[in-house]
Amino acid sequence: MKINDYILKIKKLGACEEAVLAAHRYKTSQELWNECERGDWMLWLIGKLSGEPKTEKRKKLVITACKCARLALPYAGKNKNVAEKCIGTAENWANNIGNITIGDVRAAANAVYAANTVYAADTAYAAYAAANAAYAAANTVYAVYAAATIKTLKQCADIVRTDYPDIDSLFK
Repeated sequence: MKINDYILKIKKLGACEEAVLAAHRYKTSQELWNECERGDWMLWLIGKLSGEPKTEKRKKLVITACKCARLALPYAGKNKNVAEKCIGTAENWANNIGNITIGDVRAAANAVYAANTVYAADTAYAAYAAANAAYAAANTVYAVYAAATIKTLKQCADIVRTDYPDIDSLFK
């Protein structure tokens, strides 16, 4: 879609001013999507457009957010196992593996929080944020916010683009 149409749509969704301003550099939404280096912005937008909690569309987003969260595991230090278990639990829930309930995912996310994994390094916040978004499986996805480095955000953007290659289809 033309960038002005896209900008109007993301403004209605409550996009931050920085994202709106950045969009003005592009001619189309797909051009922006293809070049975006902010995985957190991309996940936020998908979260706004991915439907109700516990739906298949939302579960797809949880899987993508978990892939991004895995980028934070090297920074989780001694709490890496707790964070990894949390992400795995969210992935299993989203993939309908086992009898994982949303309550199980919440408990795993709470264990990450209790272990202070989120404070191990700036990027470790991504693991908690993605898991939190996964267990909430509702509201806006805040995975990768405050997550970090430009490198990590670019890696997340690449992950998001792999799972969601066509931005315009999300608005349908």
